[in-house]
Amino acid sequence: MQIDPANIKKWNVIYPVYINSKKTVAEGRRISATKACENPTCIEIGDCCSYLKIPFAIELDKAYPRDFMQRGRVRVQLKREDGSLWNSEIDSKKQLMLRIAELIPKHHGRTKKQEPVNTSTAAGPSKSGKGGRKKK
Repeated sequence: MQIDPANIKKWNVIYPVYINSKKTVAEGRRISATKACENPTCIEIGDCCSYLKIPFAIELDKAYPRDFMQRGRVRVQLKREDGSLWNSEIDSKKQLMLRIAELIPKHHGRTKKQEPVNTSTAAGPSKSGKGGRKKK
């Protein structure tokens, strides 16, 4: 699919903060914390958009206005030029954000990161015997 840079300015913008469960509504979260996901990235949001067959463009040089340290945003096109939807199940930006937040925990990058944490069962080094100084 061909992306027209002049028309991209009309596309919807999704910042990762919008679906971050770690953020408050005052900090920019747009969906409920129970439905949001933990620390999403622009790459994961883009992957979810491609899975949903929705055109997107990642802009890593942009920052969220309320938190300028949070870099990156994703532009998405919900409707075609003729007004028809790209994905018939998603007809609003809010529905798209909810669907993305649902998909991100299942993202292939997330599942690989969590495996090593779950497999370690060692409680840590344990020292046997009494503590303290030896008596002479």
